[in-house]
Amino acid sequence: MASSSSAKSNGQAKKADKKPAPSAAAATPAAEEGHAAQPHKLVLRTLRKSDYKAVRDIMDKVYSNMEGAWAQDEYNALIRKFPEGQICIEDNGLVVAAALAIIVQYSDFGDRHTYGKITGNGKFDTHNPDGDTLYGVDVFVDPEYRNLRLGRRLYDARKELCENLNLRAMVAGGRIPGFAKYADELTPAKYVEMVRNKELTDPILTFQLSNEFHVRKIIRGYLPYDSESKAYATLLEWINVYYDEDAEKLIGNVKSNVRIGIVQWQMRGTRSLEDLFQQIEFFVDTVSGYKADCVMFPEFFNAPLMALTNEDTPSVAIRAMAAFTEPIKTKMMELALSYNINIIAGSMPLYQDGKLHNVAYLCRRDGTVDEQYKLHVTPDEASYWGMRGGDKLKCFDTDFGKIGILVCYDVEFPELSRMLSDEGMKILFVPFWTDTKNAYQRVRLCAQARAIENECYVAITGSVGNLPRVENMDIQYSQSAVFSPSDFAFPHDAIVAEATPNTEMTLIADLDLDLLKDLNTSGAVRNLRDRRKDLYSVSWVVKKTERDEDLLAQGEDRLPVRPGRKNKMQHTAG
Repeated sequence: MASSSSAKSNGQAKKADKKPAPSAAAATPAAEEGHAAQPHKLVLRTLRKSDYKAVRDIMDKVYSNMEGAWAQDEYNALIRKFPEGQICIEDNGLVVAAALAIIVQYSDFGDRHTYGKITGNGKFDTHNPDGDTLYGVDVFVDPEYRNLRLGRRLYDARKELCENLNLRAMVAGGRIPGFAKYADELTPAKYVEMVRNKELTDPILTFQLSNEFHVRKIIRGYLPYDSESKAYATLLEWINVYYDEDAEKLIGNVKSNVRIGIVQWQMRGTRSLEDLFQQIEFFVDTVSGYKADCVMFPEFFNAPLMALTNEDTPSVAIRAMAAFTEPIKTKMMELALSYNINIIAGSMPLYQDGKLHNVAYLCRRDGTVDEQYKLHVTPDEASYWGMRGGDKLKCFDTDFGKIGILVCYDVEFPELSRMLSDEGMKILFVPFWTDTKNAYQRVRLCAQARAIENECYVAITGSVGNLPRVENMDIQYSQSAVFSPSDFAFPHDAIVAEATPNTEMTLIADLDLDLLKDLNTSGAVRNLRDRRKDLYSVSWVVKKTERDEDLLAQGEDRLPVRPGRKNKMQHTAG
């Protein structure tokens, strides 16, 4: 059968196969001469990344005259974004047919959309898990299996998926390759009418109509380079009669409006761990009282404990302080449960297997905990404390959407937030520690850039005050803030909320995630959708530790000497 969309992921048209629609008679692939045909064993399932080779082979056959198969990264991206929507049929363990789809909010595109627009020119950035319509991206069947009615099975599976996901409808743009033969004597509307009345047969439209689709509209320019269809296409729709527009869960929905709280933390001397716990609980209690979905603490908010270690050498003192990390994490988990709030527990030192790391913990209110290691350590952290960077980046699922956490210096590397954005991140949290205003400005300005280029919200918070007995963390500078993209729907200065500099306080901010969807489809500029993925990309590579070892080997000799304080780096961005 021919593809329902008849287009590649890069937006280029694929010519439909000119064979007629599947016949009523089933036939097996030709057996090798002298051997009996192997019995079929058909299984319907979702595609896996490991199926790429089989899918590639089919696409190369079906679309041999249109650049063949998609690249593996395109295939993987579609499975990553919407795994349950990528369906295949295998025969004796070999994939022989597949149907690919995304979910869209149909009102974002309307009836006059093109294939390129609704698929994001093959990037599939238009996939919206909260949308109302299943959109058919492609259908293809191995030519040897075209008479087994596999296309019908795939469409039946799509209908079942549409019903199970409670989506309003399934929509696809269908080429009408048979129209070229009649273009001189029939209008597109008349041609479609005659096919509907079975007076003519079209290789694609006839099959679609037999699968309970109706023609919603005829579009010009759906695939401008489709000469066989004279650039016309039918906008086909299958209505889910079981759709319940009031079927939203009464509780537990992913929120479109999120309330976050951030703590601009006062560094002060503490007498014990219990003393620190009281301070932490005060802020958790306060922010949760405003019905916030989460609260964030700064990087190294537990630094006052370093004074309790009675260690003179900073590298030894921070390792001693790392012994408090586990009980603090446990306490944060208890508070998240008891106060019904997600807690981003700033970041704390973790010393394991002879290696020192800086780790941010996400303590969810359902009792689960996750972690994000700081990936880029500053030269000061490496040579003064012997700290090392982590090697994994995570996009976290929460009950208020997908979030990312980048610890201070990490936000100054745009590749990280771009990869998080590709995973669906809508809010980026940045706990930081800085000692001077120019160090703070690096974090702030980079955070604002991340909000614009990734069409997300970014929340930052740090510490204020002084710690006279804690070397390398004795002075602090902070002005916590929440940033938005810069467009008409957002604050004129792209600042949602902002704290008073160097004053202990909390910020409470409401974030409308629906505004991010609108920005992506109709903003003055659309950074995510307009990226030239045909020219460049960002990807994760195999772990490398040479940089850590190099920084550690340089030792304290690399640091400038500041009067009054031996080997203390003057401007530190933690």
